[in-house]
Amino acid sequence: MELQHYQQWISDFYKKRGWYTLSSFIRVGFLAEETGEVARAVRALEIGRDRPDEKEKDPEHLVQDLTEELGDVLDNVFILADKYDIRFEDILTSHKSKLEERFNILANSKEEIQ
Repeated sequence: MELQHYQQWISDFYKKRGWYTLSSFIRVGFLAEETGEVARAVRALEIGRDRPDEKEKDPEHLVQDLTEELGDVLDNVFILADKYDIRFEDILTSHKSKLEERFNILANSKEEIQ
């Protein structure tokens, strides 16, 4: 699925559910909540939960949980981008350029030292 198509689809979905009207400030709170759920899913995969009140899940189920939580994080990022009229492709292009510039400068300064 193309990113631009998904960004439009998720925005329409949130609008139909009435979730899109929430402020960006509230949306960032949801994003923080979802990143916490990603952390919990990674913990379950890496070291387990060690909770006697929770049934142990097989690795395949744990990966599915992480996949779903990562989707929730991305949806919140997509909605924030859409609210400010930022295309996801522009985010990726800008971020790639930033990293290339930052680490090319770093690589050049290391060459000068040697």
